[in-house]
Amino acid sequence: MKLTALATLTLVGALALSGCASTVPETGTTPTASATAAPGDGSCTGVSVVVDFGALDAPEITDCVDTDAAETIAASTVMETAGVTTEGTVEWGDQVVCRVNDRPAADETIEVAGETPFTESCESMPAAAAYWALWVKPAADAEWEYAQEGLGTLALEPGQSVGLVFTTGTETPTPGN
Repeated sequence: MKLTALATLTLVGALALSGCASTVPETGTTPTASATAAPGDGSCTGVSVVVDFGALDAPEITDCVDTDAAETIAASTVMETAGVTTEGTVEWGDQVVCRVNDRPAADETIEVAGETPFTESCESMPAAAAYWALWVKPAADAEWEYAQEGLGTLALEPGQSVGLVFTTGTETPTPGN
C-alpha cells in the first residue's frame, strides 16, 4: 500500500488518538511464549507475533504467545511475553510505538531517501517518513489490517496476530512482506 507522508502521518495520528479512550479487559491468566507453533500459519492457538525491523537491519521476530482460549489479552502483554520490549512517546505514551527492542536507538541516525537524516527523540509523534506501524490480523486466513488503537489498549483474542513493522518512506509494508 502506498501512502503519502501526510496520509501516513494522519493514520499514525488517528491511531494514537483513537486508542486514548479505550480500555483493555483484565485477564486472570498468565500468557506464555511457545516455540511449538509457527506464527501466521494457523497452528498458533494463541496470538501470533511478528516484528519486522525493516531498514533498521535486525532479525525479524516471530513467536506464538499461548493464551487462555476464552480470554482477550492486551497487545502490550503479548509483546512482553514474546520478549519484545516497546517504548512509547512522552506525549502519547504506549499508544504510539517509538522504539522496539531499543531500536531505533536514541543516538541512531535514521536515513530515508529524500529526507534529512535524523534521530528519534520519542517526545511526540515519530516522523511520517520513519515510524513503527502496528498491524492486526483478525484470523489466520485474514489480511493484515492497520491497527485502530495502540498497544496499551488493543485487545487480542486467540487466533489473531499482531505485528510491528518499521516503516520508511512512502510505503507501509505489512508484517512478513
